[in-house]
Amino acid sequence: MRYLLVTLILLVVADGLITQFLVRNGLGSEGNVFLKSVVNKETFILLKASGAILCAFILWDIQRRWYKLAFISTTCFVAVYAGIVFWNLFVYFI
Repeated sequence: MRYLLVTLILLVVADGLITQFLVRNGLGSEGNVFLKSVVNKETFILLKASGAILCAFILWDIQRRWYKLAFISTTCFVAVYAGIVFWNLFVYFI
């Protein structure tokens, strides 16, 4: 579970870094309407990282009672963010 949560945090931060690079260079746009206004600011990565850490702590707390639920949820989040990161890399390289 620890490795999944660390992977989730790293994927969220990677998503933020790649998205910020793509938006600043005019190669892409932010799809999240709540983050669209801050994507070009320096606080964007801090916001993404702190949100990912908060979610990881919540999932860690959930796993103490409902391990299976937390494990499946975290695995799904990791899969989704891996897909997002690969999509962003695809947009950049193609």
